Amino acid sequence: MFVKFAIDVIKACGNVSDAAALLNLSWDEIHLIRKKAVERGLRRRKDHKIKYLGIDEKSFRRGRKYITVLNDLQRQTVIEVKEGKSKEAVTQLLSSLSKKVKRSCEAVAVDMDPVFKTAIEKNLPDADIVHDKFHISQYLNEAVANIWKDENRRLRRVNNETLSGTKFLWLTNQENHSDKQKEAFNSLKVNLYKVGKGWQRKEVFRLFWSFRYKGNAKKFFKRWYFWATHSKLKPIIKVAKMLNKNLKFILTYFAHRITNAGSESINSSIQKIKSNARGFRNFDFFRVAILFHLGGLDVYP
Repeated sequence: MFVKFAIDVIKACGNVSDAAALLNLSWDEIHLIRKKAVERGLRRRKDHKIKYLGIDEKSFRRGRKYITVLNDLQRQTVIEVKEGKSKEAVTQLLSSLSKKVKRSCEAVAVDMDPVFKTAIEKNLPDADIVHDKFHISQYLNEAVANIWKDENRRLRRVNNETLSGTKFLWLTNQENHSDKQKEAFNSLKVNLYKVGKGWQRKEVFRLFWSFRYKGNAKKFFKRWYFWATHSKLKPIIKVAKMLNKNLKFILTYFAHRITNAGSESINSSIQKIKSNARGFRNFDFFRVAILFHLGGLDVYP
């Protein structure tokens, strides 16, 4: 059957242009095949229990256009996609879940954006909110990057190039450095620079996730928080205060130990879909492509 063959080709190619050329079809015809396949898959999707959900956002187009993606963290599949990253978008995603899914969901991994929290509390009142360690790491990295940027600019004004070209070293885990990068980093006098002090606070916070019990993690956080807020580094202080404000939903990690790392893996796949298509005409095209490739659907006729 041609449709089954076409679906196999589209899946194998990934790139819409290549699939269209091989099948001698237009972009619109490829989209129609995928759209009908997704509709079939959604009709067949079983109403099974989902223990852990993940909600994440992804850039769709230039000009701050986003989509919000709802993921099944255990099955590593996309459940649904909505345009925008508003409270309404998240509410639509969660309200579309069946009663069985809502009852079975124990926790949702999300960023600290307030729109996520409000929508989850309304639609999944019995589920724990888990602020994701992946995003927390991003916040700390951004703080260190800002410190490096300001300090490097200041030093270069007096012809000091010590920090030039070192940004990558401050933002990546040392265990991932090459021998050359390790040598370059070790040659820096970390304690002499503001970025070094920010880096120390970022690195020490990684220990937070290694605790077995929530109580011990909370004690560690309080000590780290004091150290961070007395650093005289505004970007670090800002992140520390944000974490302290949301500590209740960060500590839930120790009950479930879920992260949005899976969602970020899905995001990488979404980025690949986006790149292979070289842009989408509208949101519907993008949504269909995501669910076709990442929805875990039975799409064959």
